[in-house]
Amino acid sequence: MKIKLSLLLFIFALVKAFSQDMETGKSKMDFYFNPSLNIGFNINKKNQPNNSQYINNRSSLGNLTYGISAVGGYNFLPNFALGTGFKYSFIQDNDHLIYWVIQPKIIFSSGERPFYIDINYGKQLNHSAISDTEFWGGRLGVQVSYSKRLSQEGGIVFESHKLKDGADGFFIGLSYGITIFSNKNYTGYGKD
Repeated sequence: MKIKLSLLLFIFALVKAFSQDMETGKSKMDFYFNPSLNIGFNINKKNQPNNSQYINNRSSLGNLTYGISAVGGYNFLPNFALGTGFKYSFIQDNDHLIYWVIQPKIIFSSGERPFYIDINYGKQLNHSAISDTEFWGGRLGVQVSYSKRLSQEGGIVFESHKLKDGADGFFIGLSYGITIFSNKNYTGYGKD
């Protein structure tokens, strides 16, 4: 009984949080395109033993990663958008990874300076020194309006890459990008 009541209260709280009056409703970006750059530092660095007498032991992954992503999507609720696209990541020598990405986006206080949380899942498309990898990630950031259909954004990125032979990495870094959207009234610049 307590579980059912807790579930009911949780659903009610979600409905209340995402519901709005028509007159005070938040605007939506509608269709959007988001190219962004990121750089991160590996905090899960483990040494992987090498059984060769000619090669020194080296770590499983490099210290730094960098990448670029391009995601397009639709903001169909004032606080929720769903996008998909591509991401390129460089992790270490010969590990040039191209992922297909699915990205749900939760937007808080949409408009001039919205705070957002992205949740990312990617599956590798290309064949590199390693294949059949995936990653999970998240991004916390803020968008700053720049014009009628353009916002800049910056944030903190968390990514967990699942590679072969237990050579996984967890990266924390920074992200910068822009968002181009179709609704010119999403920010104050578009209102006439």
